[in-house]
Amino acid sequence: MAEPRFLLVRLGSMGDVIHALPAASALRDTFPDARIDWAIEPRWARLLDGNPDVNEVIHLDRKRARGIRATVRALRAARYDCAIDFQALYKSAFLARASGAPRRVGFQSSYAREGLAAVLYTDRLNPRGAHKVDHNLTLTEFAGARKAAPRFPIAITEADVEIMAKELASRGVEAEREEFFVLNPGGGWRSKCWKAERYGQLHAIVAERRGWRGLVSYGPGEENLAHEVVKAAGNPAPVAVPLALGPLMALLRRAKFVVSADTGPLHLAAALGARVVGLFGPTDPARNGPYHTGVVVRNPHGCETTYRRGAGDSPSMLSITVEQVFTAVERCLEGCG
Repeated sequence: MAEPRFLLVRLGSMGDVIHALPAASALRDTFPDARIDWAIEPRWARLLDGNPDVNEVIHLDRKRARGIRATVRALRAARYDCAIDFQALYKSAFLARASGAPRRVGFQSSYAREGLAAVLYTDRLNPRGAHKVDHNLTLTEFAGARKAAPRFPIAITEADVEIMAKELASRGVEAEREEFFVLNPGGGWRSKCWKAERYGQLHAIVAERRGWRGLVSYGPGEENLAHEVVKAAGNPAPVAVPLALGPLMALLRRAKFVVSADTGPLHLAAALGARVVGLFGPTDPARNGPYHTGVVVRNPHGCETTYRRGAGDSPSMLSITVEQVFTAVERCLEGCG
């Protein structure tokens, strides 16, 4: 009997791709000789480089119609038996349908962010478990995968380490000799972010009591946010470092600890085995938090759980104090949580 051919669809974003990695691992463990391909947007494809559970990474260039047509032709030529859509959006469900796979597995409309996308699946499921990782595993288990301990096979190359060290050295930080911690003030949605000045105040406390260098990680469009953290920290000031995805992996793995709200770098650091402190307000850490690791700070009293993309400050995030987060850092360093 021929081994099955699976197409996995999770186009983005960083944290969501990371939370789908154990689903691919479960399929590989169950079907060691299966064809397992993954469709993803190019900006996140680095997360899959060197992944032993994936045969081919298929880049979807949605900016050009020619690129979309070429992707669909390649998918149809692969003759997949089953397409599994972890994203539950129109664009991802369309891609699963366009692949020509006779079996298409996805979430029910009541769970999907764009509920009508579910009409394009042949099998629609309600997720089991609390966390997004468990939800994704629900789909692969329905497709035949056995339950297994989740793993996150993310590869860091020597080139990543070299670029990271060079970028730090250009800012006066010796990556191999100095101990440093990372603060990541971004959050995608404004309502998931902690105030920049509080990150600065936290830096001042940690730098004084531990003597470590602080680094501020930030992505495109977050330059002003990073500057606010540096300004609020006083002297010694943290070093703001923008890094591409691969060198960022090397940075997070090397850090003494990472503090971040519910956003991609938090989940990346957790998947890499770094010590993490996650700050949560509107989103539920039981569903979106670091998976079975790290320390979480959330003030549940009067906290509304929502996944709407809020453009303003969240009262629940504003209720988190600098003292709370520093206490969480100390717990994290002691190995608790």
